[in-house]
Formats: sequence, C-alpha cells, structure tokens
Amino acid sequence: MNTMVILAEMAVFALLFTVMCFATTGRNSTVQLDNYPPEIQYEYLRTHPQVPKEALTRGRIVKKAVAVLVFAALLAGMARLAGARSFSQGFLLAFGLMVWIGVFDTFFIDWVLFANMKRFRLEGTEHMDREYHQKWFHLKGMLFPGILFALIPAALAGLLVRWIG
Repeated sequence: MNTMVILAEMAVFALLFTVMCFATTGRNSTVQLDNYPPEIQYEYLRTHPQVPKEALTRGRIVKKAVAVLVFAALLAGMARLAGARSFSQGFLLAFGLMVWIGVFDTFFIDWVLFANMKRFRLEGTEHMDREYHQKWFHLKGMLFPGILFALIPAALAGLLVRWIG
C-alpha cells in the first residue's frame, strides 16, 4: 500500500474532522452536548432550556444506518486509493483511520483545543476550567465506545474493498 497516500488521507481526514468540530461545538450549539463531561452538561441545562432528544424511531435508525454505510463506503474508497485489495487490507486501513481520528480527537481536539479555547465553552459554563480539562472523560469515550464502534464501518469497508476487488 502507498504510505504517502495514507499519510495524505490521515491529514485530510483530521482537517475535515476539525472543521466539523468547530462547526458543531461551543457557545449555544447543543449538537455535541453529549460529548461534554456530565458536570458541564448539567450546568448548561440548569441555565438553558432542555433540548429535547429525538426519539429512537425507525426513521432515525435508518438514517444512522445509511450514515454508517456511506462512511464505510468513504473509508473503502480511501483504502482502495491507498492500494488495499483484500478484506484484511481494507479492514486494517479503515480501522487504522478510525483509530487515528479517535487519537487525534482525544489528544488534540479534546485535550488541547476543547480544554483551552473559550470558543468551545458553552454559555454559562465559561468558569468551569477544571471540568473542561477532564482528560479521563475523553480518553474513556475514545476507548469505549469509540474503538468498539470503529469495528463496524471498518468491517464494512473491508467487505466493500473485497467486493470491488
């Protein structure tokens, strides 16, 4: 497989992930509220109207399944571009990319940017420095369910790589 392509994919993946994080996190954006430590969620919801959670309907399950399939197809395309031709190559590259994003998210986005940039602070929680610096909270999320979830699109990507052949 082509190492330069893999490194380029890792860089582009990290850039796109960072843009997504900046677009959906901070101020009064509650899109990522579940990714904040519980103390911050509690403080924010204590002073702001509760955001109703969407019920787990059949339509919502279908949307999530389609999103996983699209993501797996993207990962399979990235694996093929890097030279993967078998299930194991596609799976390992897709899983590696997912682990890379988990590590990048935890150690850079969460531990550096999220903890230190005021832009990520939810309104009314700006004073909660200690809570924003909870490294263990983010590491646990990356390890479980993060790594476990990564197995699903990676396996699908491996199957797609094998099927495309």
